[in-house]
Amino acid sequence: MSPSGGVTRNTLRRQIADALRDEVVAGRLPPGRAFTVKQIAEQYGVSATPVREALFDLSAQGLLVSDQHRGFQVREFTVADYRAMAEARALVVDGLFRDSAEQVAILPEALAPIRRRAAEAVRAAKGGDLDVLIGYDLRFWRELGQFVRNPYLADFLTRLRVQAWVFAVHRLRRDGVDEDVLWFGHEELVEAIGRGDREQVRAAMHAYYGHALAWAERLEARESRDAEARPPGEPGARA
Repeated sequence: MSPSGGVTRNTLRRQIADALRDEVVAGRLPPGRAFTVKQIAEQYGVSATPVREALFDLSAQGLLVSDQHRGFQVREFTVADYRAMAEARALVVDGLFRDSAEQVAILPEALAPIRRRAAEAVRAAKGGDLDVLIGYDLRFWRELGQFVRNPYLADFLTRLRVQAWVFAVHRLRRDGVDEDVLWFGHEELVEAIGRGDREQVRAAMHAYYGHALAWAERLEARESRDAEARPPGEPGARA
């Protein structure tokens, strides 16, 4: 990623932020991983200014934690964080489809590509291809977000979905992916949206969040057992 005469600082800032976000969401930059502006600038062969701006952008999105003395770290989300994300998304989406003020405007011409994203996401989930699944899943939810009239709500929902993947990805790589942890309802959801069936949309979303919360409960129980089993003094051990 080398700058050229036609590349502005803002373009570099966006490119760097997008590249690092992809690394974080895919789990290639794991939680707690620390790095400095200088390291990233050298990696991409650019000046420090757009890198610093990109890192602060990702911090504002909740993906990085900045420290004046230690640089930046990939944020480590807890099970409690994940549960709160799921509950926040459930409340917003339920409100969007319950509200009689037409907060959601369906664009029929946009449904065909969203259906393709849904089918690819389900295929990747069933095949256990996590990298492909994350890409299609994020595009699926981002494109559904164009139906939300309030752009601030659409942006909020997209950010929560990205954060949820940052929480989930390294756990899924550790434990493997199967139907107990992955949701396969993308296609049913988009068909309900296409029909304008608000009740079915809400039912699909309730099933989705129920699935997420059930996984959170299993993770919490496992991590609690793991903490109790660690010898005193080890990181994560119970006092």
